[in-house]
Amino acid sequence: MDFTLPHELTCFLDELDGFIEAEIKPLEQQDDNIRFFDHRREYERTNWEQGGIPAADWEALLAEARRRADLAGVYRYPFPESYGGRNGTNLGMAVIREHLAAKGLGLHNDLQNEHSIVGNNIGLLLMLEYGSEAQKAQWIDNLATGNSGFAFAITEPNHGSDATHMETTAIPRDGGFVINGVKTWNTGIHVAEYDMVMARTAGKAGDAAGITAFLVPMSAPGVRIEEMLWTFNMPTDHGTVSFNDVWVSEDAIFGGEGRGLQVIQHFFNENRIRQAASSLGAAQYCVSEAIQYARIRKPFGKPLATHQGIQFPLVELQTQIEMLRALIHKTAWIMDTQGAFAASDKVSMCNFWANRLCCDAADRAMQVHGGLGYSRHKPFEHIYRHHRRYRITEGSEEIQMRRIAGYLFGFMQQQAPKGVA
Repeated sequence: MDFTLPHELTCFLDELDGFIEAEIKPLEQQDDNIRFFDHRREYERTNWEQGGIPAADWEALLAEARRRADLAGVYRYPFPESYGGRNGTNLGMAVIREHLAAKGLGLHNDLQNEHSIVGNNIGLLLMLEYGSEAQKAQWIDNLATGNSGFAFAITEPNHGSDATHMETTAIPRDGGFVINGVKTWNTGIHVAEYDMVMARTAGKAGDAAGITAFLVPMSAPGVRIEEMLWTFNMPTDHGTVSFNDVWVSEDAIFGGEGRGLQVIQHFFNENRIRQAASSLGAAQYCVSEAIQYARIRKPFGKPLATHQGIQFPLVELQTQIEMLRALIHKTAWIMDTQGAFAASDKVSMCNFWANRLCCDAADRAMQVHGGLGYSRHKPFEHIYRHHRRYRITEGSEEIQMRRIAGYLFGFMQQQAPKGVA
């Protein structure tokens, strides 16, 4: 058993660090771009007059960072080599995501917009796996650069996590389908040209089969953004969208009729292990910053670090971080060697625990820093507010624990490893 990271991966981390120093940090300081990361960040990032959506200059800065990362050859790490990538692994992405998040807030990696100098483009991976040839021709180039994408319309106002009880329907008509329904929490809908809409084409409420994914143009008659949902951490890119007698052709079907949930679930595990790694990295940042501050802050003439009341909570957090890191690496390794769904129970363990741990670490860092930690002059309140989201949106804690229980008590079966009949 060898816990040493692959040499090519550690070399890539060094490459990333060099790129950040040479390209990203100077861009972050240019033209007062630091306003998006210091105490002004929420105000400067948000277009308060246009529904609270991300400000145009904020998103333009993110796009420039991605362009430079792509030019440097690092952005497409997880993509297939045939599309300019490096055939990145799940272990590689987990390590990279943790490494970047552990650096704290910055243009190199800002998870509020799912931005990173190493792309986590689930849309592209879905397109490569499930897109028709015509869809691939239309989408792949822009998806690969991060310059275009589609939103995901899964959640409905009355059903939340229960995606099988779907009220949105798609009825065959005139060689296509007519879609009616309402979707909420459409992330990225403020700029998306298309929405990937899950709609029932067969079966009844509660059936997993009979749900179809459609790539619906946002410009289609009958599509309307009803509101942008203001959140705990602004700006918002989450919208509620209604579909009233929206006609689409059969070419809009993505991944096959009746296979919508399978399409989405196929890459849930890959996305969740990466997101868990990001929360792990953010937790490590919070603990590391709290330790450093406790060593230099000297109220009543003694460093905070000499008090067990400061030491012990940070000791517990660091212990959990070390254990979680080992589980994330093991889980990603299983996914790489035995298949993406051979460790579904462990993916859920990593995900719900990492998100909770990050919130605990941010809260403790605020406490150690006192009034300064509570202010926006430190990033802990931002980290807490952002990662609190993932305890709900990436499959809520309760859904993840329910999933683990399903495997633990034999109600669900793990996918067999590769090569096993």
